[in-house]
Amino acid sequence: MLSDCLSAEGEQRCRQLLSKATAQLRARPVAAAVLVPLCSVRGVPALLYTLRSSRLLGRHKGEVSFPGGKCDPTDQDVVHTALRETHEELGLAVPEDHVWGILHPAYDLAKNLVVPVLASVGPMDPQSLKPNPEEVDEVFALPLAHLLQVQNQGYTHFCRGGHFSHTMPVFLHGPHRVWGLTAVITEFALQLLAPGAYQPRQYFPGLQPRD
Repeated sequence: MLSDCLSAEGEQRCRQLLSKATAQLRARPVAAAVLVPLCSVRGVPALLYTLRSSRLLGRHKGEVSFPGGKCDPTDQDVVHTALRETHEELGLAVPEDHVWGILHPAYDLAKNLVVPVLASVGPMDPQSLKPNPEEVDEVFALPLAHLLQVQNQGYTHFCRGGHFSHTMPVFLHGPHRVWGLTAVITEFALQLLAPGAYQPRQYFPGLQPRD
């Protein structure tokens, strides 16, 4: 049952599985951190996403993302970065004790290390949030059940120099397409929250699969 991931037992299981990575990565200097907000929308477990403002500079404007951003020298650690950025972008204050831990880190296109921080934000109506219009055009939630349906999953093969390079996941048929780094982090979250229910789409030749 997907609802089990919102139970006290589900939370404890996730915290235990993430404890090692959290201890190793929490204080590690990294480029950026994002919050992966696990919420309940009308009793249904879901992940909360943002649509980046089309007015932002850079290649990622107008794309789906998790709230987050670059680490600031004044941040205590990556958890603080993720919580600070979430409050700045969405006006959503997430208590630190709602953080379950750190998911597997990933690299962006510029080879910068990005750390995903999983936290439970409780019952949520995305429409009630008042995001910063300079940073966010829209906030929406995708139920875990939607993300786990095969018909809503895709993948993209990438080539370099005329040869296959790697495969990355894509999540379809929601309000917006989830792809790139956000899809990779979504995949990490699904593997944790719904063990055995999701078949990973990432494939990087020469790299061992993650346990």
